[in-house]
Amino acid sequence: MPNSDDRPVVVLTRTADPTADLVITELTARGVPVARFDPADFPLSVRLTARLGGGAGLTGRIRLLAGNREVDLADVRAVYYRRPSPFTFLTLAPEDRPWAIAQARYGLGGVLMALPGCRYVNHPDAVAAAEPKPVQLATAHAVGLPAPPTIVTDSVDDARAFAAEVGPIVYKPIHHAPYHKDGRPAAVWTTEVDPSQFDATIRQTAHLFQAKIDKVADVRVTVVGDRVFAAIARDAELDWRTRQDRLAWQPVEPPSETVKAMLAYLDRFGLAFGCFDFAVDHAGRWWFLECNPNGQWAFIQEKTGIPIAAAFADLLATGRA
Repeated sequence: MPNSDDRPVVVLTRTADPTADLVITELTARGVPVARFDPADFPLSVRLTARLGGGAGLTGRIRLLAGNREVDLADVRAVYYRRPSPFTFLTLAPEDRPWAIAQARYGLGGVLMALPGCRYVNHPDAVAAAEPKPVQLATAHAVGLPAPPTIVTDSVDDARAFAAEVGPIVYKPIHHAPYHKDGRPAAVWTTEVDPSQFDATIRQTAHLFQAKIDKVADVRVTVVGDRVFAAIARDAELDWRTRQDRLAWQPVEPPSETVKAMLAYLDRFGLAFGCFDFAVDHAGRWWFLECNPNGQWAFIQEKTGIPIAAAFADLLATGRA
């Protein structure tokens, strides 16, 4: 359908991002202008001039040198905050980089976070507030999403006592930070642990242990606006991401009370989108594991045909999914 609104949607992401490509393709099919760039390219190929005050609010422009294009800050209708790269400033001396990175993050980044009258999917502040797992679990409890018993601790004794109380437990990273083993990047997955093997290394930082759910399936739910897209994978590993490419995902209808709770969860953080993970036990109960406020969903669309990208395009173009 032709679009009469010529205000652009800004997509902030790195150069190679197939997920963003899906959304941009949908927006383009609707005749919606798109300005895509990676903030990390500032100031080499992305340039900024913004003014504040004088009764006009935030005004100015962002110049995209690669496409010889300008984006008027006052005309941006929506921002899709996907996966921008970190600032690096490799052309500067090492001692100068931290200063320049901070100025860019709070300069260009601050301007992008303050665009007047546009919708964010999602606003970086909302993403940051919704990322910590303890906050997620507390919010899930508050809105009525059942979550496995969990402990966050640096105490060996308390971790062992927790395991004695709840039975088999798993370890989960509290936050997915860069990790290297033998000089190579390594992933830390959800892993079942034996409390008898706990030692003094637990005292070195915070750890998250959780009761192991005897599950029969995993569910990934992508919520875009008020639209809910759920897919189920049966007979998955303890952490389904370890064999994601081999899983057979199928659409599934989530329980109505779970849908209501998920929408309430997103509303608590001011999020327009989120990817929820659930474990389904033998009794059919859905256990909340986490909600990624900037999660991956393209593999679900690819494997199931669920039109998630179209919902993103609807939300970014019109404010309604």
